[in-house]
Amino acid sequence: MTVDEWVDEYRRAWETRDPEAAAALFTTDASYRSQIFEDPHRGTAGVTEYWTSVTEAQDDVTVRMGRPFTEGDRVAVEFWTTMQAGGSPLTLAGCLLLEFAGDGRCRHLREYWNLHDQIVEPPDGWGA
Repeated sequence: MTVDEWVDEYRRAWETRDPEAAAALFTTDASYRSQIFEDPHRGTAGVTEYWTSVTEAQDDVTVRMGRPFTEGDRVAVEFWTTMQAGGSPLTLAGCLLLEFAGDGRCRHLREYWNLHDQIVEPPDGWGA
């Protein structure tokens, strides 16, 4: 799987709120750090559990992924997500820092994000 394919599958898993599809993108021993000050979710079971809990209250999810920046097996890619969460409009904008295994699955993920309590379009030049 190429980086672009991985990024598109991640987007699709989020938009369809599919924890199993998300977990399939990660190695069995993956580290998924969704909050930098919290312990990472571990392995595909941890990814599935995390995704199940965070996506269950999300509706009308639209995910835009920026152009990935790649250096060897490391990738950075922005995301811009709009949704209804618990009935409230939200925009979640952030960046994924990824490290890939040789088989195209992710073995380490760290994400940094910002949350806004309205639906907002990305600024000019975002994701390039």
